[in-house]
Amino acid sequence: MLVLEDGRTMQGERYGAMGSAFGEAVFSTGMTGYQETLTDPSYARQVVIMTSPHVGNTGVNDEDPESRRIWVAGYVVRDPSRIPSSWRATESLDARLEREGVVGICGVDTRALTRHLRECGAMRVGIFSGQPASLPVADLLAQVRRSPGMIGADLTAEVTTRQGYVVPAQGELRHRVVAVDLGIKSMTPHRMAERGMQVHVVPGHSTAEDILALESDGVFFANGPGDPAAAEHAVRAMRGVLGSGVPVFGICFGHQVLGRALGLPTYKLRYGHRGINQPVQDRRTGRVAITAHNHGFAVEAPLDGPFATPFGQAEVSHVCLNDGVVEGLRCLEVPAFSVQYHPEAAAGPHDAASLFDAFGELMAGRTR
Repeated sequence: MLVLEDGRTMQGERYGAMGSAFGEAVFSTGMTGYQETLTDPSYARQVVIMTSPHVGNTGVNDEDPESRRIWVAGYVVRDPSRIPSSWRATESLDARLEREGVVGICGVDTRALTRHLRECGAMRVGIFSGQPASLPVADLLAQVRRSPGMIGADLTAEVTTRQGYVVPAQGELRHRVVAVDLGIKSMTPHRMAERGMQVHVVPGHSTAEDILALESDGVFFANGPGDPAAAEHAVRAMRGVLGSGVPVFGICFGHQVLGRALGLPTYKLRYGHRGINQPVQDRRTGRVAITAHNHGFAVEAPLDGPFATPFGQAEVSHVCLNDGVVEGLRCLEVPAFSVQYHPEAAAGPHDAASLFDAFGELMAGRTR
């Protein structure tokens, strides 16, 4: 049984572990890369509904995970593959979900569910299988409504690394980068390493003093889950780094943290941007990139030109062509920029991969 907080229910079959799961109901429009989605720490405390109807056909493997575990709170699919077929597969998706204790449901109309969320907005949801599903719907709905929401949620401490670690540069060492892990994906430092960057990943609670003591050429603020308004620790660190003059690059949650450090407000989107087919336009060049997203909050910033911040002038660099949401910021007087999407984009698309090159150019002192 799937129960939304507005009272709508759907019945299906168990998929994954048996039990109960609670989180924010969100939908992902990607037609591939489900393993990367499941292991993206940005999806912590979210129940992911896959709009692609057929899921699990290539099973899962030990090479594609973006982190040490599955982070989604629950999983909803319409038509799971009965037999995984890939030479890389080590087990079925169903078995992996069950082994990691992720409660899911299949055999439900995910198209109708997605339309409902688009009309009514993201909301809390519960998935119940086994004995919990036998309770009256009113009791299940009460449990859903008692579960925590996403507004005000500070989740970075749950997903960040406990200890720092280093990803060495591939080939010639060009730059040393400190990456603040607010929910980082493994492909992100890999993409930087491909460009000759040695990446020192540090816990999300690191202070500006901790970060600057590593004497890097640049600082990267990663993606992550939760409400940026609740991540004051990360905002303080961002302000300290901005004040030092060290080049900064932020993505997704790191973009929102940069926005708040610049004095901009953030707000909850109606149903967010998730999936790997979101069109974003670079306002300087007019170029449109198809990008990978996973965010339920956004930065509110003036679109009509540069605006004042505590660190000098800044501007909106990118916008989403679907709804006009701010998708990038560029500081004009300090070396810092950000985007609200995933340029590392495993399993694709790769239109925005050049942003890592732009970060390298910024660290080298060249104009973006």
